[in-house]
Amino acid sequence: MERLAGRRREIGTRWRRPAAGRQALLALAHLRCGDTCAQLAAGFSIGIATVHRYIREAVEVLTTLVPTLAEAMTTARTKAFAILDGTLLPIDRIAADPPYCSGKHKRHGMNVQVLADPFGRLLWASAALPDSTHDLTAARHHGIIDALTTAELKCLADRAYRGGRRSHPSPFRGRRLKRWKRRYNTTHAKIRRVGEQTMAVLKGRRLLGKLRCSTNRITDVVKAVLVLHHAST
Repeated sequence: MERLAGRRREIGTRWRRPAAGRQALLALAHLRCGDTCAQLAAGFSIGIATVHRYIREAVEVLTTLVPTLAEAMTTARTKAFAILDGTLLPIDRIAADPPYCSGKHKRHGMNVQVLADPFGRLLWASAALPDSTHDLTAARHHGIIDALTTAELKCLADRAYRGGRRSHPSPFRGRRLKRWKRRYNTTHAKIRRVGEQTMAVLKGRRLLGKLRCSTNRITDVVKAVLVLHHAST
């Protein structure tokens, strides 16, 4: 609320019908509960365009608080290892948008890379890319592989990241594996499941269940949700 009030002073807003506290409540209702602009406009007795502008402004304020990859690496260095995984955020698109169509998931979405600690706490989330982007390609694009290597941090990831770095072990492939390899895959999956449970909590938010905003705004929305997630844990 204080940062929203500071934002108003910064842009020179003289008067608004809802106070900064009401604007913060409006933004929380959208980011936490997934309420649409039409629902919020009816509930707060303001116009839909005003709701859209207030939410965008609150999201911009929250994105300034999101940790950078370097800050996440600093936090991760204090842990035994990190967990890296990619997740699909479904979007409302038609079949004519091939870059956003995932052949693996058979639906349209955005690819977001997520880092978690051994206890399942979410450390960092990347910018959103079209879901046709492979997880390893996305990790390299965001500089995650190089950052983990520079930090000399062990990172557990699934088979999609195989070939990234030796310090980033992934499960063995194949059907007829030796017993020790099967045990390794089982242990690896149990540890990595903690990170997947964290992402499930993040994606459990109704807003991220199916994003209907512009693909250019999804990165800021993810960052805003990440800041709220950190504030609530």
